[in-house]
Amino acid sequence: MIIPAIDLIEGDVVRLYQGDYNQKTTFDLSPLAQLKSYQDQGANWLHIVDLTGAKDPNARQTQLIAELVNGLSANIQVGGGIRAEAQVAELLEIGVKRIVIGSLAVKEPALVQSWFKKYGPEAICLALDVNINDKGEKVVAVSGWQTGGGKSLESLVEAFKPYGLKHALVTDISRDGTLQGANTSLYQEIASLYPEINWQASGGIASLDDVAAVRDSGANGIIIGKALLIENFNVTQAIACWPTTPGDKDVS
Repeated sequence: MIIPAIDLIEGDVVRLYQGDYNQKTTFDLSPLAQLKSYQDQGANWLHIVDLTGAKDPNARQTQLIAELVNGLSANIQVGGGIRAEAQVAELLEIGVKRIVIGSLAVKEPALVQSWFKKYGPEAICLALDVNINDKGEKVVAVSGWQTGGGKSLESLVEAFKPYGLKHALVTDISRDGTLQGANTSLYQEIASLYPEINWQASGGIASLDDVAAVRDSGANGIIIGKALLIENFNVTQAIACWPTTPGDKDVS
C-alpha cells in the first residue's frame, strides 16, 4: 500500500534531512491541497507528522490536524510528540484513524501497552526509527532521533506482541530524506521474522524502482514523502507500481 506523507512545522509543509531540524526544506504548499491531491490520485491512507509537536508536545498542531481530517475522506495516520493518553484520545476524537507512537514506546512501554488494551491494536502504530550499528544491531532512537533509546527493534516488538501489535512503521534513519533508496534488506529481515505484523517502510525513496524494491521486500506499505513533494513521481504512478492483489495484507 502507498501511504503519502507530509511533515508539518508551524503549519508549513517541510522535510528534514535525517531528522535534523537544522536541515529543513520548506515547501510553498497548502497542507490540505497537497493531501487532497494525494487522496484524489487514489491514496486510501495519508500520513501526517507533527514535527512541531515532536519537538515541543505543548505546541502540538491539533487544530490544523482537525481541519485536515475534516477536509479529507481518506484514513489519516498521525505521529509526532505523543506523550499522554489525553493526546491519543483527542486525536482519535477528531477523526484520526491511527496514532503513531515512537519515543514513548521505548521510554514508557507499560503506558503504551495500556493504550493497546484500551483503544485496540488497530488504533496504534509503533514508530521504530532505527540506527543500525557496525554489528548490525537495530537500535531504536528516541526524542526526534536526537538520542538513542538503547533498545533493539526486536526487543520492542517482543514487548508489544502480547498486546496485539499489528502495525509498525520502521525507518532507517540513515536513509531518511536522502533519496538514496530504501533499506530493503532491513524490511526483508523483519517481515520474515514477524510476518504477522503489517510493516510500513519509510526513508530514502527516490524513484519507482525504489517503490518496487520495497514492494518485493515483504513490507506491507510504504511511506513516501519527499519524492512526491519534489515530483520525482506521483501517487498514481506509485499505486500502479504496487497493485493490491487478493492475497495481500493491508495496513488498514
